[in-house]
Amino acid sequence: MPPGKARGGSWRRALRGGRVLQDGAPGGPLLRLFVRLVRRPLLPAVRIWRRNIQLRVVAATLLMSLAVVLALGFVVIAQVSKGLLDAKEEAAQSQAAGGFAVAQEKANTPFAVDGPDATDNKVGRDASTWMNSLVKQLASGGQTAFEVVALGAGTGTGEQTAPGAQGVKGARASGNVDPTASVPLTLRRSVNHGTGTFKTFWQIRYTAGAGEKPPEPALVIGKRLTDINGDPYDLYYLFPLTQEEESLNLVKVTIATAGVFVVVLLGAIAWLVVRQVVTPVRMAAGIAERLSAGRLQERMKVTGEDDIARLGEAFNKMAQNLQLKIQQLEDLSRLQRRFVSDVSHELRTPLTTVRMAADVIHDARADFDPVTARSAELLAGQLDRFESLLSDLLEISRFDAGAADLQAEPIDLRDVVRRVIDGAEPLAEHKGTRIRVLGDTQPVIAEADARRVERVLRNLVVNAVEHGEGRDVVVRLASAGGAVAVAVRDYGVGLKPGEATRVFNRFWRADPARARTTGGTGLGLSIAVEDARLHGGWLQAWGEAGGGSQFRLTLPRTADEPLRGSPIPLEPEDSRGNRARAAAEAAGRAGGTGGPGSHPDGRTERPDRDPIPPRPAVTTALPVPADPTALPGNGSRVVARPADQSAAQEDGSGGGR
Repeated sequence: MPPGKARGGSWRRALRGGRVLQDGAPGGPLLRLFVRLVRRPLLPAVRIWRRNIQLRVVAATLLMSLAVVLALGFVVIAQVSKGLLDAKEEAAQSQAAGGFAVAQEKANTPFAVDGPDATDNKVGRDASTWMNSLVKQLASGGQTAFEVVALGAGTGTGEQTAPGAQGVKGARASGNVDPTASVPLTLRRSVNHGTGTFKTFWQIRYTAGAGEKPPEPALVIGKRLTDINGDPYDLYYLFPLTQEEESLNLVKVTIATAGVFVVVLLGAIAWLVVRQVVTPVRMAAGIAERLSAGRLQERMKVTGEDDIARLGEAFNKMAQNLQLKIQQLEDLSRLQRRFVSDVSHELRTPLTTVRMAADVIHDARADFDPVTARSAELLAGQLDRFESLLSDLLEISRFDAGAADLQAEPIDLRDVVRRVIDGAEPLAEHKGTRIRVLGDTQPVIAEADARRVERVLRNLVVNAVEHGEGRDVVVRLASAGGAVAVAVRDYGVGLKPGEATRVFNRFWRADPARARTTGGTGLGLSIAVEDARLHGGWLQAWGEAGGGSQFRLTLPRTADEPLRGSPIPLEPEDSRGNRARAAAEAAGRAGGTGGPGSHPDGRTERPDRDPIPPRPAVTTALPVPADPTALPGNGSRVVARPADQSAAQEDGSGGGR
């Protein structure tokens, strides 16, 4: 590859990477540092510009008005300049034509030249003296309105006069004018080679005897004439443009002053007009923020009958209707909670009486016929379910009323897990399920309410056994940083996409037609999620259809400590996605051998026969990000503390699987 091409490629690679490298100098870090230093003082201004619509409108008005004033000023100045020059040129041509005619007439009648030597034929035929007298005579009629310059034919052009022609030698000018410098060479050549009158714009330059007088812009008009001897010479009229320049400067100053005044006035008008519109909008935005904060009595101040006033009236009407609707919903919710609480409490007395009678009948069922005995057993079982439902309703009513209290104390979650597993063993034996516990070699201490945590874990374990299809259930414990976690993994029917977000809804079931062994109320997970929220923790769900599910309870190690993550990933290591990724990484390391779901040695992984993944090493840092919504798995459920975890995902109320 040629060196030039290589250098070009490095430049392109450097530009793609956001850095410019030349001659080995590091450009990327320096460029980023420079951009950071430049952006830092500009950030407040950019923030104000983006948030202040009034400033943007006024700035846009100023810029547009400035552009209009500049364009109008250029047009006016151009028109005024053209008018002044056209008028000056017309007057100069008329005056120069008269002067040329007088000069030629005097050349044709040489003895008519005024002066003391006018009667002397020799003097009259002396072209030099005649030319001096002619220049003085022609310039005397100008009175500083113009100057006269006479040049011999070919003077300063490098051309020679005809042989034998004496002509006017040298140059003559009036008013200390430098004759050769005040007449441009191009004009002199045009006069020498053409007939008629020629003109151009130039500068009048003065000699040292004029007292350092600065050059003046002028209109120069010249023509080829003949002297008293018939020899050619060039006569030029120089008309100063000082007055026109002063007039044009006055026009420029006037337009600039008027333009600045107009731009400032338009900016002030735009500020006032936009302020009349923006102020009510800002007021509406502030009131809307206060309404969203719960101050439903806030209203806009309405004055007048214009569009802004109608907007304020509509906003106030909307706020009033919103307040009424919210009050109606609050009253309805309050009545519903009161109804559930009252009914639950009122049912406890007759339920106690019925329970006592049912216990008497159930104890005496041996003396009954088979049909009556079976009825007594069914009555006792349904009364147990009724009591469980009534207890759950009472607990839900406490959560809704905000009357639930937390009795937190340091507990070892291993003891809680053991009690839960002992209680679920009969059901697990009936379903043919084995419950395995991982991570119980080290104490898992947390400040929590043992009764509520046990209720949460009981719901999770019983649900896992119920929906585990006879496969193993894995309970994993872990602690890291300021958090502890318990995850319950089953390998049953799992959850379909989207069901992980609804599994905590009250009375929700993944498959309503599925027979339930334990006769749950459908409120277990709803109560569990409220218990987790009461601890300031998270209760999240993950699942895949046919691949089982995992529910994870994460609690802070100490009460009132905000959670930053969980020591257990929400998506288990043996999920299909993780297995596929692990197989792809193994295949990449092995040079492309292997495939998803297979080991590098060729052994195929069977989750249904080997459901227990190897226990991972003890982690010393939180392996998940701070935002629980960013954890692996779709539909993860986040339960955040209302006061401290405002950034958590929106929760739904609980329910059963």
